[in-house]
Amino acid sequence: MRARLSLGKRGSVWTTAVRTPVGACSAVLLVLVIALSVLAPLFWGDGAAVVDTDAIGQGASAAHPFGTDALGRDIFLRTLVATRLSVGLAVLATVIGVGAGVVLGSLPAVLPRWAARLLTSAIDIAVAFPGLLLALFFAVIFGVGTHGAVLAIAFAMAPAFARLVQTLSASVAGRDFIAAARVSGVGRIRLLARHVLPNIGEPLVVNATIGAGSSLLAFAGLSFLGIGVQAPDYDWGRLLREGLDGIYVTPVAALAPAVAVVLAGLAFNLVGETVAAVVGVRSRAARRASGPLPAPRPAVAEEPADDAVLVVENLQVAFPRAGGWTVPVRGLSFTVRAGEAIGVVGESGSGKSLTALAVSRLIELPGVVTADRLEFAGTPVEQASDRDLGTALAMVFQDPMTSFNPARRVGRQLAEVSEQHHGLSRRAAFARAIDRLTAVRIPAAARRARQYPHEFSGGMRQRAMIGMGLMGAPKLVIADEPTTALDVTVQRQVLRLLARTREAEGAAILLISHDIAVVSQTCDRMLVMYAGRIVEDLPTGSPAQHPYTRALLATTVDLDTTRDEPLAVIPGRPPEPDQVPDGCAFAPRCPLASERCRTEDPALARAGDGHRVACWHPQVSVLSGRSRKEGAA
Repeated sequence: MRARLSLGKRGSVWTTAVRTPVGACSAVLLVLVIALSVLAPLFWGDGAAVVDTDAIGQGASAAHPFGTDALGRDIFLRTLVATRLSVGLAVLATVIGVGAGVVLGSLPAVLPRWAARLLTSAIDIAVAFPGLLLALFFAVIFGVGTHGAVLAIAFAMAPAFARLVQTLSASVAGRDFIAAARVSGVGRIRLLARHVLPNIGEPLVVNATIGAGSSLLAFAGLSFLGIGVQAPDYDWGRLLREGLDGIYVTPVAALAPAVAVVLAGLAFNLVGETVAAVVGVRSRAARRASGPLPAPRPAVAEEPADDAVLVVENLQVAFPRAGGWTVPVRGLSFTVRAGEAIGVVGESGSGKSLTALAVSRLIELPGVVTADRLEFAGTPVEQASDRDLGTALAMVFQDPMTSFNPARRVGRQLAEVSEQHHGLSRRAAFARAIDRLTAVRIPAAARRARQYPHEFSGGMRQRAMIGMGLMGAPKLVIADEPTTALDVTVQRQVLRLLARTREAEGAAILLISHDIAVVSQTCDRMLVMYAGRIVEDLPTGSPAQHPYTRALLATTVDLDTTRDEPLAVIPGRPPEPDQVPDGCAFAPRCPLASERCRTEDPALARAGDGHRVACWHPQVSVLSGRSRKEGAA
């Protein structure tokens, strides 16, 4: 039976969000506010307008829960009826303010440079003033009354949204697809409308929802000051002012509109938080997939050894998409024994890093990980505790600069591992962090532990990342491209460090790399991945049989490579994860492909002692001459 390790729920993300405490409260309050806005004037509009000279200025009673005003009108009914005007004006002001802010924030991208600087400076000055002060200023300009208050609040909130649009636009403007659009000749206005604004729409919606609550409070403030809604109309701010006039006689009269303002403002803010949570999920997956997960393609599993640290059988990683699933990792089976070093090679997009994240239980929703068997140190991964994984499995990520928190000192980040997983005190954990930095050959470890990641060189950050993995007693170290972006000397130091870690700690190593020569020099065994599958599993130094492995070997450059000949390349490109053909995925690029290769997908089967290959036409080849010579040396 297949185990599902990370399950994305099939229900709507909105349903999931509403089930949270914040989402439930926001939904209840929002439904209440909308219902009162629509129904209250219909049911209680006439009752709220009834003047009763015999009940002027009364306190709370059974007939009037919050008392009556100076004309004997029921304050509770008037508060309910005022919901429509109060909420409607706040929403209208928000729409105008957001629209004006988007326009002002977008104009610098299309205006001449001098005009853009002038407009940006004006926005910066406006943002420096409190919003209510700007609203009062604009209220004087637009005049007293409902229309003036709406415009005043809208233009008071516009500068903040303009600044937000400028900031978000700047974060998007430096991306490659924007540069590509510019190179292709897309005009400024079209670039802004088609490429920039659609990519910043979600945070704008979230901030607009929260901003509606602020507009509601600002509108109530203007009406309270007498420059908002005028008689005979009334909103919560006007009712609050009338209630405060007699607060020493009937203090309860001010309670109903005050509570209404607070609850409605809270509703808008909680809805904003819920929308933000939903947007965060939808940014990772626009829609949930429908239908069952596809069955993994078969592979001959190895017989797990008694000392196996990691056992993987038919591992599959799937992500939902509209109308189905995208499966970038398709039925992997392999075993890592204690103290063994295994390299995983393949082109970008072959599923190497996803495999490492899956066995580390780091695939996040909405991704789904399934496997017939996935065990670490004899325990199913889905049942292992975070403490067990955190101490026995170490992950060295590809870019340590993004893996370290730039705002915290390196030593404290390493110490946090022992504090959380080993229960050490703050001082003892920091002392162990210094010891681990020393173990990975970082000079002056005590001083370096008190420095920030940006004060480390690239090689030192990578060594510090390895040191973080050694804070426990790892049985397996997964190194995902640990030598990427490092010069050759530092690469060699990092690889030697991993080898020493293997010898000193007895830890198994799972090394992910693009460089097949590096793997052939440092690992006992090599897994070759293509289009989400292992196409060959062979001991290092054994003859390669799969055409893809031989093609990778042919592209390896060494000192014996003839400079007069063009560099070897693999024609074509790997298939997209959702466009894998029915037959062998490598067939469109393989010179040996036959009709059978295009229609039948070969299973990973045994091809010798410790050797497995998935190919209908395996041929014998050997590893590069460089690896053989260096291995002999």
